[in-house]
Order: sequence, then C-alpha cells, then structure tokens
Amino acid sequence: MNLRPDPLEMLARARADLRMGVPVVLADGKESMLFAPIETLDPSRFQALCELDDGAVLAITARRAETLKARAYDGTLARLTLPKGADLAWARTVADPKDDLNNPMKGPFHSARGGDTRFHSFALDMCKDAQLLPAALVISLQDGTTFGTTHNFTQLDMATSKKARETGNAMRNVVSAGLPLSVSQAGRLHVFRPDDGGEEHYAVEIGNPDRSRPVLCRLHSACFTGDILGSLKCDCGPQLRSALAQMGATGAGVLLYLSQEGRGIGLANKMRAYSLQDQGFDTVEANHRLGFEDDERNFRIGTNILKKLGFDKVRLLTNNPAKVAMMENQGIAVTERVALKVGENPLNADYLATKAAKSGHLL
Repeated sequence: MNLRPDPLEMLARARADLRMGVPVVLADGKESMLFAPIETLDPSRFQALCELDDGAVLAITARRAETLKARAYDGTLARLTLPKGADLAWARTVADPKDDLNNPMKGPFHSARGGDTRFHSFALDMCKDAQLLPAALVISLQDGTTFGTTHNFTQLDMATSKKARETGNAMRNVVSAGLPLSVSQAGRLHVFRPDDGGEEHYAVEIGNPDRSRPVLCRLHSACFTGDILGSLKCDCGPQLRSALAQMGATGAGVLLYLSQEGRGIGLANKMRAYSLQDQGFDTVEANHRLGFEDDERNFRIGTNILKKLGFDKVRLLTNNPAKVAMMENQGIAVTERVALKVGENPLNADYLATKAAKSGHLL
C-alpha cells in the first residue's frame, strides 16, 4: 500500500510551508530549483539561499514590474537579478508597494532574458495560492532531491503538481444542517471542503428549491469588512443581505458563499490594497501595484457546488456580466440576470464607478 502524500496533499503542504517562510524545492526531470516567498522569508535564510547560487533572481509579476518600470521580458513575469549586496530589506521594497511613493526610484533593475521560466511562473502562482505577495526568490540547484532531503524541504514534481493545481478544486459536501434565518426559517447550510486542502466554502439553501426550474442564486465572495463589519468602502454587505431577503421573499434560493476574500487575494492583501487606495489609487490600480490581476477569484468553485446540489439552471443575482459568462461556460444555464443595485453611499461611490468603468459591472 502506498502511503505517500499525493500531489494535492503535497501542494497543501507546500502552501503551509510558504506561509511560514520555508522554501520549497521544485523539480522537472533532471532540472530543479528552490523558491521562497519574499514576504515571509527571514533575513538569515534569505542570505544563506543567495550564497548558494550567484545567479539567484527575484521573480515578480509583470503587473508589479510595470509599476517598478522593470522589463518583463518573460510575458507574465519578470526575473530581476539581485544587485551586489542585496538583502531581504531590498527585496521587500521591490515586492511591497507600500512605500513606492516615498521611495519611487528603486532601480535601476536588470531583468534576466531567455531561458526556461516555468519554475518562476509556478513559484508566483504558489505565492498567490498561499495569499502572499507574489514575489519569490528563485535559485537553481545542482541536485534538488539531495538538497531537499538534506534540509527537510517539501519537494514538488513540476508536471504532477501543475496538473494537480489546475484540476484540484473538486468539492465534497462535508455536512448539511437546518439553519433557521431571519429571512426564512426554512434555511439549510451546506459546508463544502475542497480536495486540495484549501478553505471551505458554503451554500445556503432557502426553502426547498425545485431542481427542475431555474433557482434564484447569488454567487457571493466573502467580505469580512463588508459582510461582518458593515464597511462603507464597498457594497458587499448590502448585496449579501438583499440577496438573502429576495430569496426569503420568493420562498426559495441558493446563496453560494465562497471564501475568496478581496477578489481572491486574501484579507491581508486586501488591506494592503486599501492602504494604497488611501494614497490615491483605485481598486484595480492598487491590485496591479501589489502584483495581482484585477480579479484572482476562481468562480468554477461556485459552479461545482451548484452541480453537487443538483442545480443546472439559475436566475443569477449579479451586476457582473463576467459571472454570467463564466457560469454558462461551466455548464450552468443563466436564464435571467437579476440586478442587485444596493449599498451605494458617498464613501464607496468611486469604488463602484471603478467597478463599472474597469470591470464592466452594470451599475
């Protein structure tokens, strides 16, 4: 019997290591590299790793490179060579935009050009999966297996790990139980756990929806600041409450509550984006300066949950046409888009204007 962790379990282990600043070894045939996230790496380990390879590079996304005026020869990323005497403090000023306006002249930067960038791309994807700033120290290893074993680092195979990461979002319904709500006493909460060791997601079923008819549905991403604290910087809380109220009034509906805070970048990075907004940048600009795309969410999670619950047709409560297109591309028929225009106030007017102008929301 094979008791070794499978590729999904190894990815979960690697994510946990990265959040603690522990490097991960990535191998592809005879070639291997080590990567470590700049955000959680400690100074002594950074220095020791740099001494292993005089060709060590700092991998950042093309979005972050654009802000830094660094050349992104590699398309979606840039590999910055480390200047002589570079330490972790330098690397963090490159990774984190919080002081960009106070220290705008960080360069000149020298970007590597040519060669295989698959390791670097995977390293940045893993940083994002761990909800860390997408910036990683990447070094080449002569014998990754020996080095990884000697230092007790998690070792990933590139091919199997990449495939597992792309397909490992299958959901299991862990438990379902009745949950009387203020909008409807006939409420039921379903808890779904992904096979990849990621965060759990939830479905709130109102009433007893007919699976043969389109169900009133809201695909809602978790917003701690708006849903729980009543933040006035967004319209998430009012949208959540309005969606539940409409389902209660209709007598049936499904709310998908996905653990994808801050458009998929996590609460810490969302707060970093808020800090950048305080400096004058809009939502999209802030995400780009951090190194993220406009939206990093995986909406396939929602369609998978709907299918697990037996739904294939919805009346979707959303102002975002991209959600409609995504659902239909994933095999869920959207028979109607139900507008959800609530929650505007003087403090989120610019945020909503940005959603309309740059993200295509129908507001």
